[in-house]
Amino acid sequence: MIDTKFISVEIFKDTKFETNNWGISEPFSNEDSQVDDFDFIITPLLYCDKKGNRVGYGKGFYDAFFEMVSKDSKKIGVNYFDPEVMIDDVWENDIPVDYLVTPVEVLSFFRGR
Repeated sequence: MIDTKFISVEIFKDTKFETNNWGISEPFSNEDSQVDDFDFIITPLLYCDKKGNRVGYGKGFYDAFFEMVSKDSKKIGVNYFDPEVMIDDVWENDIPVDYLVTPVEVLSFFRGR
């Protein structure tokens, strides 16, 4: 991320990472690959419900990024916890994940695309 702009960076075996202000490791690069056709996007989150709705850090960066990429890109949330039954404060422009990976299982939220 540069300032408040989310960029896509290609990852290779020798890619160097740094920890950002939120404690998330990210590539040590400010060069946008200009790629918008991803097979999948991995997103950290605080928690998720059983429909794939997610809560992150409240900045909306991933929602904005998801809007920019192919609708066929699979969105994979990574979390330490099992999904909640339901998240009450889902907003119209919140984009859910397609899969949730936890330490004990992988859940699919198929939407019939």
